[in-house]
Amino acid sequence: MVSRDEFVSRFGGVFEHSPFIAERAYDAGQIAEPLTSGGVHAGLTMSFRAASAEERLGVLRAHPDLAGRLAIAGELTEDSRKEQAGAGLDRLSPVEHARFTELNTVYVAKFGFPFIIAVKGLGKDDILAAFETRVGNDREAEFATATAQVEKIALLRLQSLLPES
Repeated sequence: MVSRDEFVSRFGGVFEHSPFIAERAYDAGQIAEPLTSGGVHAGLTMSFRAASAEERLGVLRAHPDLAGRLAIAGELTEDSRKEQAGAGLDRLSPVEHARFTELNTVYVAKFGFPFIIAVKGLGKDDILAAFETRVGNDREAEFATATAQVEKIALLRLQSLLPES
């Protein structure tokens, strides 16, 4: 069996900057070998869902704004950088960037966490359309949507690291 330290080192960043998810999943015996993307995702997701609302909010807040200041400064995690670049968010026109910045500002002010979407397979227009729709949600609906997107992002990241189950 992989050690706790090895597991947390390898999978602690799957939920953005939140290694406590991997630590709790391992400690609770929710991880079984052979390690597969589906099996590890199930264990990590159980720990994420069992976390307090405040802890889950912290995971949401650990995510960067889409096409935001961290991207411009080159300070995204490698996973986030690749995900945003794959959706074309690193190649926005000045007008598109201004719209993303405006929506980021409004969204964070309304919900208290950044807009989160699993961008794999989406283009900038798809993301912008989802952004414009979801900014109209109430906080409860958007918290649920954002946490579901975090879980989807985690699965996509695990699928790039492990065989499927």
